Amino acid sequence: MVRLRCKIVNGRGRCHHRMMSELARIDPLAHVAEGTSIGPGTTVWQFVAVLKGAVIGADCNLSAHTLVEGGAILGDRVTLKSGVYVWDGVTLEDDVFCGPNATFTNDRNPRSKQPFNLERTTVKKGASIGAGAIILPGVTIGERAMIGAGAVVTNDVPDNATVVGNPARILS
Repeated sequence: MVRLRCKIVNGRGRCHHRMMSELARIDPLAHVAEGTSIGPGTTVWQFVAVLKGAVIGADCNLSAHTLVEGGAILGDRVTLKSGVYVWDGVTLEDDVFCGPNATFTNDRNPRSKQPFNLERTTVKKGASIGAGAIILPGVTIGERAMIGAGAVVTNDVPDNATVVGNPARILS
């Protein structure tokens, strides 16, 4: 990684300093905060927000209207389709795919303006999450697991399993 200064300008014309590879592609309408790390070959499309402290690997694709919060970690070759928000405490390992509007959460008992218990979620290498799936906090999704569209994942998912439904159940 090398430090680039004022190479990317967001939609309001303000420049942000950040750590990123010279080979990362950042749309001028994206907002990438100072203090982020973005690997080579990654593309960040328009209307994406990457907040301070986020770590994004190489060759990722962050589609329009996605958000990566500080404290979130994306491995290499991760794809986020539109409408995916990756919150603090969520780790997506290498080769993870998240379909449109897949939803992550990091607090089981959310309350406005109250302290909360951050629960960590891990999506292991090669897993795919279908469109509109909801991933509750504190779960681990195994390697190469498949989460069906619209599934609500309330428990850990084993490696290579396919789960569907609400609550998500393993297909036999």
